[in-house]
Amino acid sequence: MRQISQILQKKRVFLTRTLHNFALNELKKKYQIEIHSGEIPIPKTKLLKKIQNVEGLICFPYDKIDKEMIDAAKNLKVISTFSVGYDHIDTQYALKKKIRVGYTPEVLTDATADLAFSLILDILRRVSEGDRTIREGKWRQIYGAYDYVGIDLQGKTLGILGLGRIGSTLAKRAKAFDMKIIYHNRKSISKNKEKALRAKYVTLDKLITQSDIISIHVPHTKETDQLFDMKVFRKMRKTAYLINTARGKIVNEKDLTVALKKKIIAGAALDVYENEPIGKKHPLTKIQNIVLVPHIGSSTKETRAKMAKITIKNLELGINGKKPIYSVGY
Repeated sequence: MRQISQILQKKRVFLTRTLHNFALNELKKKYQIEIHSGEIPIPKTKLLKKIQNVEGLICFPYDKIDKEMIDAAKNLKVISTFSVGYDHIDTQYALKKKIRVGYTPEVLTDATADLAFSLILDILRRVSEGDRTIREGKWRQIYGAYDYVGIDLQGKTLGILGLGRIGSTLAKRAKAFDMKIIYHNRKSISKNKEKALRAKYVTLDKLITQSDIISIHVPHTKETDQLFDMKVFRKMRKTAYLINTARGKIVNEKDLTVALKKKIIAGAALDVYENEPIGKKHPLTKIQNIVLVPHIGSSTKETRAKMAKITIKNLELGINGKKPIYSVGY
């Protein structure tokens, strides 16, 4: 009877997807947990039902936690998202309902910056394209002086849109390759940081028109929604490349497809998309001058484990009325 009573007294936590075993074992010691299995992302109707009676929710960036979902969560104390972004959560409404929101920034900075730089190397040196060439049996002769040439990184101008944690870390990688670095933020960083990174602040228009490579590192907001459209692509250099490891909806994919086909810009590399996942019938998959990877910015063994630790710690603090390690609002 005592064991049943103890179980009933445990606060309830719902996970929209499973986590690492060490994280699940830690949660099971303190809470009644239920983990969604099956279709990913979890169907809205199921999540609406499951969220009604829990005190804690662990979600992922593709789970939409909107006003309707929050209103259904009568006992919810905390939303802990396994992600650096939280634009999938109506944070203002959650805070109004006194629900704490935790997220996982900083730990994925290096992993995401590494991926962004690897995409720059890949698209400029045509690495993935070369892999496809061999696998498709199209490499039939040794290349000559003008065949299958890529682009040097040295001396090229890298325009970083959003010189925050990830953007700054990318700048460090680019500096080692003797690239020129320009950036645009809402506000410029300190002169000391600019000097350390060898980065120059420019207007958004100059970043668009002067960059050989543009790498996006800003959140998806009303201001950045569909920011990169045909109007912007036509302002970019015809020899320029676009890299996006931030949020898919910042780039208008229909316009990007046309810009790549018509060689309005030279190429692109994407880790994120307007709607995920994308399949082999997606228009971008038919284009050669683009590199596509399946939203793996934080996907290293070490980083994902760190994210899981922060996710469960944020949940534990929030469910007990305390401020998460990384908290939105409070």
